[in-house]
Parts: sequence; structure tokens; C-alpha cells
Amino acid sequence: MKIAVLKEKWPNETRVAASPETVKKLIGLGAEVVVEKNAGKSASISDEAFKDAGAAVAASEKAALQGADVVLKVRRPMLAAEGEDELAGFANGQVLCCQMDALTEPGFVAAAAKAGLTAFALELIPRISRAQSMDILSSQSNLAGYKSVLDAAYEFGRAFPMMMTAAGTVPPARVFIMGVGVAGLQAIATAKRLGAIVSATDVRPATKEQVESLGASFVAVEDEEFQQAQTEGGYAKEMSDAYKAKQAKLIAETIAKQDIVICTALIPGRPAPRLVSEDMLKTMKPGAVLIDLAVEAGGNVAGSVAGKVVTKHGVKIVGHHNVPGRIAEDASKLFARNVLNFLTPMIDQESKALKIDMADEIVAGTLITRDGSIVHPKLSGAAAAPAPEKNGETAAKGD
Repeated sequence: MKIAVLKEKWPNETRVAASPETVKKLIGLGAEVVVEKNAGKSASISDEAFKDAGAAVAASEKAALQGADVVLKVRRPMLAAEGEDELAGFANGQVLCCQMDALTEPGFVAAAAKAGLTAFALELIPRISRAQSMDILSSQSNLAGYKSVLDAAYEFGRAFPMMMTAAGTVPPARVFIMGVGVAGLQAIATAKRLGAIVSATDVRPATKEQVESLGASFVAVEDEEFQQAQTEGGYAKEMSDAYKAKQAKLIAETIAKQDIVICTALIPGRPAPRLVSEDMLKTMKPGAVLIDLAVEAGGNVAGSVAGKVVTKHGVKIVGHHNVPGRIAEDASKLFARNVLNFLTPMIDQESKALKIDMADEIVAGTLITRDGSIVHPKLSGAAAAPAPEKNGETAAKGD
């Protein structure tokens, strides 16, 4: 089985889907690994490091894809309308594993089906104990939460901890975290380590104990709707307009007292919820900083702009692209381990080939396209594409 690791083509994508560590382990499982030249350059992983781990280095994407059974990427391939038709280099039947944003990118899903790819969307890894080591959202969000606090500290014109000096006392910064998932919890922990006074909010009742265990205070309207505001998968539910109004009033009062606000709220398959309105911005202190980690999904903050730091009403709004990619080396290594842990159970010990077991809930939860069709249950309403022809004949179905 040949595994190809491709260089990322999207702007601002600095990560790579393999590391020397995972290359060694994949080879140990019986795979042949080829890495596209300079695939790890932006993540400070050299071609020589991949070679030392046992991988071959291909001079081009085309060469890396030639004969590959499995293709690894961080983000999905680009389409022609997005600047480059990466799928044109793929062969019918190849397995693609990457973050695909499948629930919000129907055009790509249809294109992957048309290309005959067996495509796994790694962002759809089920939230079960067995899959925790495969969860790319958690590993990358953890780093994003950490980096968001450092980005806030960079933009903030004051210190984080209380400092007592002969010239007087510097008060601690007040940091408010909106959305207490993996990113939010890491942001709380990081801000606390830097000496800030930290508070946090989330609509999921289970997060209250987590917030308080990290030494932060919890802010929320804790009514009956709040007690039911979490899905079985651990995600936040969309709240009613009445609850949103009550919560917005409380948050507005809280935000006015903060120096730094970090927004992390995302709802899978939907635009990011708006947490901070322009009216709220007007109440904030001059020089306050807002970090919008959801900016690429529509943004939690009114006026945030993807890829820019803007100032509105005296408040800096930070909307960096690809925050995990701002710590590219660590983000790549964690992503690569997630991918390794995802692939390992599917590699047959005898044949050393990939064996796809549709009875496995991890496989069923992530498999998007196969044999020219869209197969994921959440996308069952999408139009299926016919299997592409190869050498004048329709490709045969099979594992």
C-alpha cells in the first residue's frame, strides 16, 4: 500500500498531514510512504527529516499521487474555481483523508464523488472514547485556544498579571472566554497561567464545572432551557430567541467590564453564532481586544474580518486565518498522529492493505463518498454522481 502526503495549496495553510514520527510508524505497518517535496517546509519539517524516517520524496504532486492508494492532506483539495483543480491529479479509487468541511462544502463532496474517490472527512470523527486519539478538531482547537491568548497578549497594551512595583501596582487583565469547548478550556488555562482574572460562558450546562475547576468564574443564564442545551455528541444546541435575548443582556453587562474577550463558538455544519454585537462593542473599554476564532466560519463578532486585525469603537478585533497553523510544527505533529490513529485500525495485518469496515462507527461516521456515490447519511439528500469511467469502462465497486 502506497501512502502519499501532499503539500498544502490553500493560502495560509502551513501544516502538513504527516510527521517523521508517523511516517516511521506507517512504514512499520507495511506501507510505502511518499511525501511531496517541501510539504513540511512551512511546518519546519524538512524533506531530509522525512527521508531519514524512511519516506521517499517526490518532486511534484503528480509524482506523489502516481500509484498512491491513500492520499493524506490537512485540508481538502482545491477545485478549479478556487484557483487550482487539485482533483484533476487524483485517480479513480484513491482514498483521501483530510479535513473536508463536508457538511458545508457540497460542491467539493459532489466533485469527490464524481472523481471516484473514497473520501474520509476527518472533522466528522465521532465523539466516542475510542476515537479521541483521532479527533483532529480537538487537537487543533487545543492549540488554537492557547495561541488565541498569546495573540491577545500581543495586541493588548497592558500586562496580564498583577504587578506590584515601587512605582505602583499594575492591576491584572480581565479575560472573558465565550464558548467553552476544547479551545475555550485551553484559553482559560493559558490566561490563568499568565495571571489574568478569567471568566467564561457557554450554553452547555456541563461546562460550568469544567470552567470552575480551572479557577475561572462561570457566566450564564441558568434557566430550564440552559439545562437541555447540549447534544448527545457534546455540541451546543441552537438556542431559542428568548434565551438568546436574556443571555445577550447578561453578556453585554459582562463584556463591558473586560479587557480581553476570546470567542470560540462553532456549530458543526452551520455558520458560527453571533455572540458579540456592535452595540456590545460600543460598551467595551478603549484598548480592549477581541479574538474571533470562528471568523472563518462567519464570525462570532460583529465587524470581524478574516485575516485582519481591525479597530471598531476603540476595540481591536482580531480575525487571524488558520490559528492552529500559526503554531505549524506542533499542529502538524498532532494532526499527523490523529491521522495515524485513524488509519491504523483499517490496515489489514496480513495484506498490509486498507480494509474498510462499514460496520465500524468511525468509518461510517467519516466516509463521505465511495464508488462514485455520496454515502454519508447526513448528506443523503445530495445528488449522487455516476462513477467515472476509466479506460472506457465504469470502475468496478470494491474495497
